[in-house]
Amino acid sequence: MHQNPNHSKLSALPKRIIIMRHGESKGNLDNSAYSTTPDHQMPLTDVGLAQAQDAGARLRQLISTTSSTNSWRVYFYVSPYARTRSTLRELGRSFPKKRIIGVREECRIREQDFGNFQVEERMRAIKRTRERFGRFFYRFPEGESAADVFDRVSSFLESLWRDIDMKRLHHDPSHDLNFIIVSHGLTARVFLMKWFKWTVEQFEHLNNLGNCEFRVIELGNGGEYSLAIHHTEEEMQEWGLDKDMIADQKWRANAHRGEWNGNCPWYLNAFFDHLDDSDDNEDSDDEAPSDSSSIFQNSK
Repeated sequence: MHQNPNHSKLSALPKRIIIMRHGESKGNLDNSAYSTTPDHQMPLTDVGLAQAQDAGARLRQLISTTSSTNSWRVYFYVSPYARTRSTLRELGRSFPKKRIIGVREECRIREQDFGNFQVEERMRAIKRTRERFGRFFYRFPEGESAADVFDRVSSFLESLWRDIDMKRLHHDPSHDLNFIIVSHGLTARVFLMKWFKWTVEQFEHLNNLGNCEFRVIELGNGGEYSLAIHHTEEEMQEWGLDKDMIADQKWRANAHRGEWNGNCPWYLNAFFDHLDDSDDNEDSDDEAPSDSSSIFQNSK
């Protein structure tokens, strides 16, 4: 039997990349808490702790029942904020030590910076302004815009792929590897935007994740990652994906790594009013260069 030449390459890739939001925090219940407690120190509520424990059990069930081998492993990335670290601690109750090959605190997946202590009335006015201005580009006074978060998430993804390529995770290729990223609502949406090359307009229509809600980006047999392998069309509609975005996810589920989805409008057609299918000047490349180009070449 001939071995698939792509098998060894695919086996080195994580089977799933699961991005999730933290459990319910005191700030989620009462915005005034941000006026006395720094955002990075905001703790989980008792409900949030229970949500995290339940999410851990669901993640364990998901991974153990859908992996191609019983020798699956997980690697955690976590925001340094108190609520994400507490969420991870409760998630970890569902995973024995032998299943966890590593944990990394990663500052680049922290919450969007809204400024320092946040005065409730002032923040309400600022968020109304953000709605008029646009969520992606609006920068909070003394804080960040979603575009700023996009830049650091992009840097994080570059590091993640370097870790895989350079085998820094000490991952046995015979094991299904699962990345679990414990982060924040906006950061998770920006992560998905970057991963799937969604536009700013598409981002603006995405709905936030609920507390301890997660998205499963799974590796298809052809080598592309997709949300449509684990999640239903109805779920993706609820998240704010339009019909073209959902169609792209379905295509990715069976696509071969590196293939181009010619039917995906935001890869090309959405940026132009009209593109001809043929080139009326197809033979122009064979013509002699103009005088100006000849001068340029002779001056080198």
